[in-house]
Amino acid sequence: MNPWARFLPGRRIGTRLVAAVTLAMTVVLVCAGAFVYWRVSFALDRQLDQDLRAYADVTARQVRNGTALLANGPGETAQLYTPQGSLISRSDADVPRLASRERIMAVTGAHRSSFDVGRMLPPSNRVYRVSVFRSSSPDGEVVVVAAISRRKHDEALRELLGQLALTDLITVLAAGLVGYGVTRAALGPVERYRRAAASAGGGPAPRLPVDSTRDDELTRLGHTFNQLLGEIEESNARERQFLADASHELRSPLALLAAEIEWARHRPRAPEELDQVLTSVGAQVERLVDLSNTLLDLEELYSARTAELTPVRLDELVDAALTGWPEQAEGQGRALRVSASADEVEVDARWLTLAITNLVGNALKHGEGDVEVGAGATGDRVRISVTDHGPGVPEALGARAFDRFTRADASRTTRGNGLGLALVKAVAEAHGGAASLVQGGVVIDLPRRVPA
Repeated sequence: MNPWARFLPGRRIGTRLVAAVTLAMTVVLVCAGAFVYWRVSFALDRQLDQDLRAYADVTARQVRNGTALLANGPGETAQLYTPQGSLISRSDADVPRLASRERIMAVTGAHRSSFDVGRMLPPSNRVYRVSVFRSSSPDGEVVVVAAISRRKHDEALRELLGQLALTDLITVLAAGLVGYGVTRAALGPVERYRRAAASAGGGPAPRLPVDSTRDDELTRLGHTFNQLLGEIEESNARERQFLADASHELRSPLALLAAEIEWARHRPRAPEELDQVLTSVGAQVERLVDLSNTLLDLEELYSARTAELTPVRLDELVDAALTGWPEQAEGQGRALRVSASADEVEVDARWLTLAITNLVGNALKHGEGDVEVGAGATGDRVRISVTDHGPGVPEALGARAFDRFTRADASRTTRGNGLGLALVKAVAEAHGGAASLVQGGVVIDLPRRVPA
């Protein structure tokens, strides 16, 4: 578990972010304030020590000369003690004893020791910095105590502490407010996304309320999620369409199969009657297999979205797609006329072969006269056409001719499942192209991709 996960567990991300920013800012400000306080305190202490040494030197000269102790400035005071700790004299009668007997007796030689009297916090009535040392005098050796008031020194430090504390408090509060505002602004879209997803319920996939005027990470995440939701909704729609199509189209042949089998079992039948039933059942089974394969091909195409491109020559692709069809055309007293260039392009040979096969099969089933198959590349486009000399698709159908199970009235008596043109359209779109109706047939127009 990382440290961030352990920080305020269970709290909202915004709360944790604001708390983390505030805590980090507090640490930085405390460290910066401590450094400033140390630097100012060091400078004030150094100046105070310099003043104390100067005053101690003056006092030492006065003691050696036997003159009376005098305070050279405000806040300065001096006291004389015997080596045994008894008070001899002092420059200010209002100032009590500054050094204890034990401290006086501990002074040896000419070494100067210093210490503070009184507290800065809470402030004491009398605050001094004291220097203690031995010195000679006309009356013998004595202990000199020289002191300088720390009142202004301590007041300056207390004022500095107060200002630093106030400044730090204001800064931390401002940082917390700014952090809160920034966090709300940054995480606001996330909460809107959550509410939008929660309000969708069991309906269609929701769309997140993405602000189109922004281009930050969360906005791009919202667009990505919307794209994903769209793909999920489209996938669900395809699944529902597949189930609806399958149930709709399979119901009739299955019912017919059940009826014919029940008719055959109802009473003993002559061999001719049984043969007729088996022939009809075989035709229905073949129709079911054809319908199932076409539905599965359509679903696979829509699921894959894009074709798997491989380099292939157009004339070889068309030849592979027309395998077996010239014989069928000849059996109808018709012919296949092919005009395909040798241009090499990148296409999905499997699906494009299936599309051409469907178009040729439709032309032989529903068209008239010879069937003309053309394939060529011009500029940045690839064009494949299958036409015949029949009336073609009725104008009333228009673009609906490429919808699933759409059939012209004239072709309803002809065997077919109404999925051929839908499959052709799906193949064209998988290549980034389109399929369209022309007089007597269909044209597939694809972007040309030349092998590297």
